[in-house]
Amino acid sequence: MGKTITIDPVTRIEGHAKITIFVDDSGNVEDAQFHVTQFRGFEKLIEGRPFSEMPGIMARICGICPVSHLVASAKACDALLAVDIPPTAAMLRRIMNYAQFVQSHALSFFHLASPDFLLGMDSDITKRNIFGVAAERPELAKDGIALRRFGQEVIESLGGKRIHPAWVVRGGVSAALAEEKRDAILKGIPDAFGAILRTLEWYREAFGQFQAEIATFANFPSLYMGLTTRKGELEFYDGDLRLMDSAGNVIEDRLDQGNYHEYIEEAVEPYSYLKFPYYKPMGYPAGSYRVGPLARLNLCERAGSPLADQELLRFRTLDDGPVQSSFHYHYARLIEVLHCLERMELLLNDPAILDEHVRAVAEANRLEGVGVSEAPRGTLIHHYKIDKHGQMLWANLIIATGHNNYAMNRGVQQVAKHFVKADKLQEGMLNRVEAVIRTYDPCLSCSTHALGQMPLHIELRGPNQELLDEVKR
Repeated sequence: MGKTITIDPVTRIEGHAKITIFVDDSGNVEDAQFHVTQFRGFEKLIEGRPFSEMPGIMARICGICPVSHLVASAKACDALLAVDIPPTAAMLRRIMNYAQFVQSHALSFFHLASPDFLLGMDSDITKRNIFGVAAERPELAKDGIALRRFGQEVIESLGGKRIHPAWVVRGGVSAALAEEKRDAILKGIPDAFGAILRTLEWYREAFGQFQAEIATFANFPSLYMGLTTRKGELEFYDGDLRLMDSAGNVIEDRLDQGNYHEYIEEAVEPYSYLKFPYYKPMGYPAGSYRVGPLARLNLCERAGSPLADQELLRFRTLDDGPVQSSFHYHYARLIEVLHCLERMELLLNDPAILDEHVRAVAEANRLEGVGVSEAPRGTLIHHYKIDKHGQMLWANLIIATGHNNYAMNRGVQQVAKHFVKADKLQEGMLNRVEAVIRTYDPCLSCSTHALGQMPLHIELRGPNQELLDEVKR
């Protein structure tokens, strides 16, 4: 009889998940599955609410990336208003989104992932955490804490609080930026630059020790999807959806965001509450794609900021064509932090940033609207339908982590087959299976949303574990 190995819970990620590894009679790994075991149904919770409340409500989906949901939700509401928001409002939204990327990427890299890099995949589990990093390399830990604090302080300065700010609203933002707040943010940017540049220098030397992990951490050909500017530059707030194949060919460009459902479909597997989006013309699973930092750096022709462009050239030497190993999501995150700081500084030095016209006022002029932006983990889609009174009838959310679901599952299969030896299990083997999930920095409480029915399996067992009844849907 074959047997199973269960990792429950998966650690150092946001949300709840487990991994099941299936082993054959010979002790070899046959398969592995990544199970997302929690469910949150914001699409149903908001029905009947005024659409004007959506940005504030949708920000509550997540405490790690609330700004991402604020921005995408507000853009969907802008589409319902059928207005162009003031240019300064768009600039201010971008700044808050950049700050969101800085703090979220810092959390992922320093607090969740760096213990594996610095202390080793096989290191003592009791020390393989941020406290172990602080003891081993205090300057690195301090830089990580400082970067995250800077991003959160920018969010607080703009929105009034660090978590769930309500400042991004339909039609723009609720208040202009005061000069003293602008100056305070600018004052903190040089230290943030120092922290990320030191980290990049360290990481470029460190990741070469992990060749086996680079070769096996979801290292496979796939499609990539994300936003770019009309010039092909890295873009987080607006822009055009682009799809690239594994050879680096752009197969779709300037896709109509409002009609995303014409080219994106979602599959369901019985072992997870998280759906599996794919590119419809290629079908499932051939049309599965990756999003997020790795995908964005593969898709863009340039970053569009000087320091990030220099680092992007180094990044592209890692592979012939698109960089395929998901291990390099970590490197891509650091490059995006650098880019965000550069863009934030540029926008804050624009005299128009202090303009007091920051909101377009209108009522709903359409009954359907779609908002698309980039979250730290990838492309985020909010799609709303309202009635003539402006009340929500229906919503569909395709969350960044969901786009990567198929890739995460392929990743745990690849890593388990390479590293796990069922006849002599070691903790470091299983840590690597978890670590491939951490490369994606999944936000599972964000992404476990449903449109229609989800799979359900309930078992009723007696005192001796005998199966008395079961229900399947």
